[in-house]
Amino acid sequence: MKTAYIFPGQGAQFVGMGKDLYDTNEIAKGLFEKANDILGFRITDLMFSGTDEDLKQTRVTQPAIFLHSVVKALTSSDFKPDMVAGHSLGEFSALVAAQVLSFEDGLKLVYARAMAMQSACEMEPSTMAAVLGLADEKVEEICASIQTEVVVPANYNCPGQLVISGSIAGVNNACDLLKAAGAKRALVLQVGGAFHSPLMEPASIQLEAAIHNTTFNTPICPIYQNVPAQAVTDINQIKSNLVAQLTAPVKWTQSVLAMVTDGATDFVECGPGNVLQGLVKKIHKEANTRS
Repeated sequence: MKTAYIFPGQGAQFVGMGKDLYDTNEIAKGLFEKANDILGFRITDLMFSGTDEDLKQTRVTQPAIFLHSVVKALTSSDFKPDMVAGHSLGEFSALVAAQVLSFEDGLKLVYARAMAMQSACEMEPSTMAAVLGLADEKVEEICASIQTEVVVPANYNCPGQLVISGSIAGVNNACDLLKAAGAKRALVLQVGGAFHSPLMEPASIQLEAAIHNTTFNTPICPIYQNVPAQAVTDINQIKSNLVAQLTAPVKWTQSVLAMVTDGATDFVECGPGNVLQGLVKKIHKEANTRS
């Protein structure tokens, strides 16, 4: 029996997130205030009493979810991971939890990533869409058939749920073809841009520079990264996977199955919401999940 700690990505945010921790735990309060100082604005005000619109901004969403997730892990008395993984942004939370990155460096990298991604989104109008009820192979085939626009598989969330990403025309074209091929739904998402697609290449260049200037330590346990969907402990490999992740798909289904193969029986979601618990159950029904 092994316990995997899993960390959510963008989309898990909600107004009021983290306020209970701030009000009841002095260590948590100190970390939140340290984050305000590092970022140069009071992200706690936006987290605790901002609006949904405030929290939807990539430059706010990413550090907010990271902060909530990491503070939960660092203030938990029974945090003893056998392995960790994070969905997209959550990979940075997982790296802090596994002591690869310090809290301060993790937050700075996440903010640099968020700003780089927001900038890339503004360069070209782009979007993402959730595809339900179609085999991954069919979605891959249809995306590959569209030659004139950018559209690629972006998130392998669970069997029968795959998110695609690309230019607005490419995603709309793919949605029409996917529905015609039998998808239950092909729903364009309200997101800022085409995450995990080639359109994020400008952001990956900026992130690589930031990673190059950050200290990485050997993890206390394996981290199952999104790009290879397998256990990684080598620092250089961890760095290159973080950069590649911006333009490559999040292989969440494959990562969970790899953790199960390597002995994970319990999955503990660390952060806002319970989306990952639901995905884990759909990937492996026998898994025990909690937050």
